[in-house]
Formats: sequence, C-alpha cells, structure tokens
Amino acid sequence: MKIGLVQFAPHLGNLKKNLELHLRYIELAKKKNIDLLVFPELSLTGYLLKDLVEEIAIQPENDSLFKKLRAETQGLAAVLGFVEEKEKGLFYNSSAYLSKGKTLSIHRKVFLPTYGMFDEARFYAQGRNFKPFPTPLGTTGMLICYDFLHFGSSYLLFVGGAEFIIVLSAAPGRGLSEQERYSSSEMWELMGEAISRFTTSFLIYCNRVGFEDGIQFAGGSFIFNPEGKLLAMSPYLEEHFLVQEIEPSEIREARKKWPYRRDEKPEIILKALKKLVGKDED
Repeated sequence: MKIGLVQFAPHLGNLKKNLELHLRYIELAKKKNIDLLVFPELSLTGYLLKDLVEEIAIQPENDSLFKKLRAETQGLAAVLGFVEEKEKGLFYNSSAYLSKGKTLSIHRKVFLPTYGMFDEARFYAQGRNFKPFPTPLGTTGMLICYDFLHFGSSYLLFVGGAEFIIVLSAAPGRGLSEQERYSSSEMWELMGEAISRFTTSFLIYCNRVGFEDGIQFAGGSFIFNPEGKLLAMSPYLEEHFLVQEIEPSEIREARKKWPYRRDEKPEIILKALKKLVGKDED
C-alpha cells in the first residue's frame, strides 16, 4: 500500500486555484500508483479565513467542486480539508474521505483552539464525534490538528477499531529546540510516536507550509507504523510531496505483540468518566 502526503501552501480563500492544485496532485498520485492521498487542514481554502468563512463554505453532497473531486477518486482515496456548511449558517472546519467516487466520511473538528493566534471558536461550530469508518484500505479515523493533542480523541478511534489514524493539520512553527527544529514540531512528533504505538495503528500526519498574515506554518509531515517507528518525514517549512510504501500486515503483527486493543476495557473507562462528569456537575 502506498501513501502520499501533500505538504503545500493553499491559496487563502481561493477555491478555484486550490481545486486545481488538488486535481493536479491527484493526477500525479495516480501516476505514482498511490492508494491514499492526504492533504492538510483546510486544504481547499487556506487557514486564516476569519470573515471569509461563510463566503467559501461548501455543502459537499451537492457542491460542483466536490463532484469534480469525487469523480477523480476512482483509482485512489483522497483526504482533504474544507469549510463545511452543514446547515444554513452553521459552519465547520471539516475533513472528507473520498474514495471510488463517493464521500465515505466527514469529520468535523471538535477541539477548536481559541488562544494566542487562534480564534476558531469565533467562526466555526464544534464537532461532536470521533467515529472510525470502514474503507477499502482498512478501518480509518480522522482528526483535525488540535483534536490530535487531546489524547482522548485517539483513544476513541482506538476503541472503535481504527487501523489508520489520519491527522490533517495547519500547525505553525513556534519556539526553537536544541534539535534545530521548532519545539511545536517536536510536540507533534512525540504525539505521533506515542499514539501510533499505543493504538497499534498507522499514524498519518499531514501539515501545511507557507505564510498567512505573518504566520509561518511548519510542515514536517510524517508517517509512523503501528509499533511507533517513524517511516518517513517531510522537511520543515518546504513544500514537499511525500510518498511512502507501507505494509498493512504490520497492524496484525503489532497487535499480536502488544495486545493493548485485546485487553482494553472501555466499559470501565466509561463508568469512571460518568462518575467524574457527574461529580463536576454537583
């Protein structure tokens, strides 16, 4: 199985140009026999949209742009980010999994950062679910950026049987570490290693690059195998098309060796959570 990660800089607020870029990369992916192609968070729109959100929002079930994208996924699966208008005037930071001409699943970002440079909760509604879904390539779950930094999100995908966890991101570079990289990039990589190992899943993280409103996005997209081993990584800051062959049988081998999924007791976790939440409400 071959995976492609598109680490690029979308054109802010320009759906037409971004559609052209997506179609170009999909065509290139087909030539490279890629099975799963992943774009970053809000890849169709750019990130710092602010008041542009309502202007470039899409209803994917009947949007002509999405029809063009779906039509190009007969030979591969593609995961991309966009602004979704689920109901009139209700907007979400969403990701879609397209395969064989269909939209197999849509994830709506649950954790909306609103601190520092981030102001997402002002413009987007909050998603309400983390749900794995079946695909021809295996059971898959999607997360969007800040979702991934809440480990309960990955836990829910793990309990739901996810074999592939796909993270779309628009993470800026912040702070310098001793390893000549951003300290924020180190954080994402540590999460990738930990989550892939303890969910025994392939962890696929696609970040963007470029500048918006003076903010530089860090890149550094990566893929970890189900034992927490880094398989491939894109450079920081630069546009890059990462292509990596993976072996899905590694999921079975990892779960035989590390039986975290077999031994998990979600009903105990659920019972304890109910007590904790109930206590907080008293």
